[in-house]
Amino acid sequence: MKHRVVVAMSGGVDSSLAAWLLKERGYEVIGATMCIGIFDKGQEGPPRCCGLSDIEDARRVALQIGIPFHVFHLREEFEEIIQYFCEEYIQGRTPNPCILCNEKVKFGYFLQKAFELGSEWMATGHYSRLDYDGDLKRYLLRKGVDRKKDQSYVLFSLTQVQFQHALFPLGEFLKEEVRRRAFQLGLRIHDKPESQEICFIRDHSYHPFLSEKLKDAIEPGPIVDKDGNILGRHQGLPFYTIGQRRGLRLAKGKPLYVIGMNRERNEIIVGGEEEVYQDTFLVESVNWIVPYERNPSHKVQVKIRYNHPGSEASLSPEGEDKVMVRFHSPQKAITPGQAAVFYHGDIVLGGGWIKETLPKWKQ
Repeated sequence: MKHRVVVAMSGGVDSSLAAWLLKERGYEVIGATMCIGIFDKGQEGPPRCCGLSDIEDARRVALQIGIPFHVFHLREEFEEIIQYFCEEYIQGRTPNPCILCNEKVKFGYFLQKAFELGSEWMATGHYSRLDYDGDLKRYLLRKGVDRKKDQSYVLFSLTQVQFQHALFPLGEFLKEEVRRRAFQLGLRIHDKPESQEICFIRDHSYHPFLSEKLKDAIEPGPIVDKDGNILGRHQGLPFYTIGQRRGLRLAKGKPLYVIGMNRERNEIIVGGEEEVYQDTFLVESVNWIVPYERNPSHKVQVKIRYNHPGSEASLSPEGEDKVMVRFHSPQKAITPGQAAVFYHGDIVLGGGWIKETLPKWKQ
């Protein structure tokens, strides 16, 4: 009897090849795309993914490789991600909606719909690997073989139950191999450009989106130095992030960068480039894939954003789900609201959300 798997097809080359590979391996494959909202074709700036054209691309690929195809309408469910995105900016943090979407929508609502189709598995085109450790009796998340495309960072918050029903067919592939195979199969999306931006932001900047959604919640306020001296005015905390230099409109004889935010005072704090580099920060809502007591005590690397290469650090528990992280060398722009993911080699130990930094100028 064939095992049934629903493949989350985005209309791109990665998920398309994932569906083909699973069919080749003998699975009973069903393709499905989630729709998070139907936009008027006449409007400029179509959504970056999950739009009408992507759904049609996925449908054509499913037809070409000979598998059933469904559209899962998850517009109401996706509102949770948009609400999180806006609330984080109101609080002066910089969110990562892709991580929460993976956790809540793709491996939450989408997975449930896969179960309703009688499927045991759900597969995606993520460049990551899963192993089962018999000693730990747990699934382990590993980096993809293609280090440039590795997406384990955005999957750190998944649970063991979610991993139990997940398949990542591309974990052992390089991106160029995926495109080459798709070309050899005659898949028309073999050279389709990748979607890099936030799917529900239709402009090149997220500022218009936040201005529309938040309206009166965005208030201009003072830009100050670390001693509290007012240097200028900002347009609203949601429009700035740690490490930002452009858009401050300050002329002080040297480059100034955002080094902190005070939500209570509606202040942006600026300083020199050297003050953008910090080494100590608190991480909350930690999800341990490898239980902390089984973690190695050395050679832990921490990534503080998707394109961060990772750097060696020490971890100190602060209660059940908080960890103090101390980098062995200062890192640029440690940003509250972003995820910090802990690695030992290519294994994801766990991760959580950056709550606050402990910069030297505060100590």
